[in-house]
Amino acid sequence: MDTSFERSELTKVEWLTPPELVRKLGLFDLDPCSPVNAPFLHAINNYTIEDNGLTKVWEGRVYCTPPYGKDMTLWLSKLKKHGNGIALTFARTETKCFFENIWDNADAILFVKGRIKFYHVSGIQGASAGAPSVFIAYGKMNADALKNSGIEGRYLDLKL
Repeated sequence: MDTSFERSELTKVEWLTPPELVRKLGLFDLDPCSPVNAPFLHAINNYTIEDNGLTKVWEGRVYCTPPYGKDMTLWLSKLKKHGNGIALTFARTETKCFFENIWDNADAILFVKGRIKFYHVSGIQGASAGAPSVFIAYGKMNADALKNSGIEGRYLDLKL
């Protein structure tokens, strides 16, 4: 079973955040990146690849683990414009995507201590990710949720 997060022709772009981490962040209204046959859900309402969440209206508090790949910036841009939610991505702090959507636009970030063990869409937890992860909060309520989540890591307020 492939559990690699490194780039290759076979790299998967759909990984699921461990549900215990999302529960620490509170209740979410929408997950626009939910798998088709989700083994568990992170929000009340869910869009799958069949719904194309990028083309849908986002309402309420959003939890988004964008597909890890070239289109990640589209998802982060939409969440940035929506202004109410939390995303989880790899902590690629030097990238154009990070600068355009996070450093100057997010309210807070939480660098996760260690590597997250994401789940396959089968519901089986994989090996540790190939890179560190960061939660990104848009909106003060979501920044507070990150700060008070109890998730181990380093919290940074970006709207000082």
